[in-house]
Amino acid sequence: MYTLAIHLYALIVELLSLFHRKARMIRFGQWKTNGILREKINPDASYIWFHASSLGEFEQGRPMMEKIKAGYPQYKILLTFFSPSGYEVRKNYSGADVICYLPFDTPFKVKKFLRLANPSMAIFIKYEFWANYLTELKKRNIPTYIISAIFRPNQLFFRWYGKPFRKMLHCFNHLFVQDKASSALLAGYGINNVTIEGDTRFDRVLDVQKQAKPIPLVEQFIKNREGEKQFTLIAGSSWPQDEEFIIQYFNEHPEMKLIIAPHEIDGPRLLDIHSKLKRPSVRLSDTGEQHIAGKDCLIIDSFGLLSSIYRYGDVAYIGGGFGKGIHNILEAAVYGIPVLFGPKYHKFKEAKDVIAVGGGFPVSNGTSFQEKMDELLTCRHLLESAGRAAGNFVRDNAGATDRILAQLPL
Repeated sequence: MYTLAIHLYALIVELLSLFHRKARMIRFGQWKTNGILREKINPDASYIWFHASSLGEFEQGRPMMEKIKAGYPQYKILLTFFSPSGYEVRKNYSGADVICYLPFDTPFKVKKFLRLANPSMAIFIKYEFWANYLTELKKRNIPTYIISAIFRPNQLFFRWYGKPFRKMLHCFNHLFVQDKASSALLAGYGINNVTIEGDTRFDRVLDVQKQAKPIPLVEQFIKNREGEKQFTLIAGSSWPQDEEFIIQYFNEHPEMKLIIAPHEIDGPRLLDIHSKLKRPSVRLSDTGEQHIAGKDCLIIDSFGLLSSIYRYGDVAYIGGGFGKGIHNILEAAVYGIPVLFGPKYHKFKEAKDVIAVGGGFPVSNGTSFQEKMDELLTCRHLLESAGRAAGNFVRDNAGATDRILAQLPL
């Protein structure tokens, strides 16, 4: 039944590829996979295969890939993605030796992939469960792990009809989970090869913080005409629902500046943001020193800079919480600034935890956003204590990468 569903899914993607760009990229990307493996896999080398669904999972696994690359030169790294949002951004990532799309999880394609890749070990990141891949890896006695995993009772494995799907979980040699709740849930179903080691994303954002380079134009933007730093809100990965009240608040508060990095940066989205602004604004791509002066809002219209730009903020608002769920709050919290986000955060352990320590604040609408921003703008003690709590939260939860590596048969 599962394999039939995967075949049906593959057929739907093929049909959609005729007029849907993302589906087309998946189809053609997978079509190239076998050729990439034949060309680039060295049959005399030992490969550790990392699979990340998308860009977020890649960032989660990146610290481990880079530590293996640096400390275990006897291994090469094979990195696969399922989503174009991961592959197209990181297809030239220097930390992996071979990078390609993962073919659909059908028995024939699985066997062909594993025959060509011939990994010595497989590591899946957080939410990746493919029954045929996992079953075949187990048959071939290839050590298989999942890292930074998190489990909830409403997942497919734990439903009344979930027993066939739980078989996937028995294919892992070990499951490295983020929290006690996940461990206890798995133990209730007889899965005990589990260790609580936390989330490797904490290690990743600390690496980014250490490597972040100054951005002179942003440094200039956050200063007022007298050269003093002005209170700055950074809205990262924002969506239209977020921007409605963020921009309204900004328009009404001349004492602050706004840096806004929308989740999508196509022309219509940027024009929509400009249409809401009533104070001077400029896009980063249009800026030089002569363009920054006198501007109150800086629109980030390129990818790859946001994680470094957060260092210039006093407060960060992380978008997505009025849609499917919030984006990465740790990228901002690592710089020791309070983080705000929308109401759909309950599936994100780090969001619940940062709220608990006083470094993060959920907002349910424009009114609650205004109330919290008013507090942070006017109460220096709250701003500093919340920022400290956010920064300490990241540092206190680091170290999962080293703890997991110490338990792998490297």
